[in-house]
Amino acid sequence: MRLRNIPGADEAILNSEYCIKEPESKKGNWQSVFSSTQPLHIEIGMGKGRFIMDMAAAHPDINYLGIERYSSVLLRALQKMEETPMPNLRFICMDAADVTEVFAKDEVSRIYLNFSDPWPKDRHAKRRLTSRQFFARYDAILKPDGRLEFKTDNQDLFTFSLEEIPEAGWHLDASTRDLHHDSVLNEGNIMTEYEEKFSSKGNPICKLIASR
Repeated sequence: MRLRNIPGADEAILNSEYCIKEPESKKGNWQSVFSSTQPLHIEIGMGKGRFIMDMAAAHPDINYLGIERYSSVLLRALQKMEETPMPNLRFICMDAADVTEVFAKDEVSRIYLNFSDPWPKDRHAKRRLTSRQFFARYDAILKPDGRLEFKTDNQDLFTFSLEEIPEAGWHLDASTRDLHHDSVLNEGNIMTEYEEKFSSKGNPICKLIASR
């Protein structure tokens, strides 16, 4: 569910040192944004930023970019970042469909998709972040040995995603429909805001890992 519009959100993002303006200008040179040259992981649809901020704190040897389309949502992450700055984390306000305009070939080591919009109507299938159309975009920016990790509580979207992986020419490395009771895939799991909310209601969390 989208947050209501927050007055001043666009201006705050424009003025924040933690949000990259004109990200297309960084294509092929994202390492210059960070203080250290390290593997680059991105989260597409980062919401209010809990997951990627916890990841950045837990893995200082990795650079992270959080991508969020809606400024009113991204603002929450920026406010948290102001309180606890991290040198290995930055944000981008942009549409996920434009990732190939922002990242160069082999520039990204890992992609995270967490509780993405399910776009339940069939005619909107290509808008789903796990559609074959999006897998083609990820293929253009992900390193040969890179991987994609996806979590959701939406069973229909998860089934769709499992079916799209081979159609996109990708390989399913691992999957579960009950992450929190999977001792292997749940090891080291960092939860998102939605994950904590849904799992507390008894909703099983699905996860898959895919590569080329």
